[in-house]
Amino acid sequence: MCEIIKNNDIFYHWFSGGFPDAFLAPNNSLRGKWISNFVQTYIERDLPMLGLTVKTNLIRKLWTMIAHIHGNVINMSNLAKSLEISSTTIKSYLDFLEDAFLIRRLYSYSANVKKRLVKSPKIYIRDSGLLHHLLNIPNFDSLESNPTIGSSWEGYVIEQIIQRLDPDTRYYFYRTHDGAECDLVLYKGNKALKGIEIKYTSGPKLTRGLHQAFKDIGTDSNYIITPDSDDYFIHSNIRVCKLYDFLENYLNN
Repeated sequence: MCEIIKNNDIFYHWFSGGFPDAFLAPNNSLRGKWISNFVQTYIERDLPMLGLTVKTNLIRKLWTMIAHIHGNVINMSNLAKSLEISSTTIKSYLDFLEDAFLIRRLYSYSANVKKRLVKSPKIYIRDSGLLHHLLNIPNFDSLESNPTIGSSWEGYVIEQIIQRLDPDTRYYFYRTHDGAECDLVLYKGNKALKGIEIKYTSGPKLTRGLHQAFKDIGTDSNYIITPDSDDYFIHSNIRVCKLYDFLENYLNN
């Protein structure tokens, strides 16, 4: 993935996603057609072959709803009410979509933290190109003016990091009811290794809630990851850097 980012525009990879046929499509129109065909084929043929027997319109609607709450804490009751099915059924569908590598649930970090924490997981569409298709975002200019751009960037970065972790490293998000939060905590053995915040800006600010989150989880190395900022310390143990530099220089150090 780093070679793709190094040799291509990171924004192109982010918008297009990681499916080779979508990434290599010569224009946005053909990319959109390929992803549309992928979605239709997956819903109508592949998911039933994998054992998910559900009306195609319902699973398409669920998939689209997940795209609209991408990067947010899951509210099972709201999903169930919107689809007129039970929360238990929703959970079974989410389990299935996660096992099919289509979505990712990110769970809450709570080790050794004695605070009122948000316990429900956050949810993401794993492929950013698929996310943009489900949100009807046809090109990068449209993404830049879309209010979901921050959550889209967050999900993209999280996916690139997780794909490069060794099997013993676990990952969580952290959020308290008092407003302390960070997007990703990397944890190994019995220790939180890194706290990570993800911002779509070249000039991020160190907020009180973020500073408190890093303090709560007790990480010595903390990062704010942006698309294209300089590499510098915004605080004694909080480094601002772009995604490529983090993956190449800091993830495994």
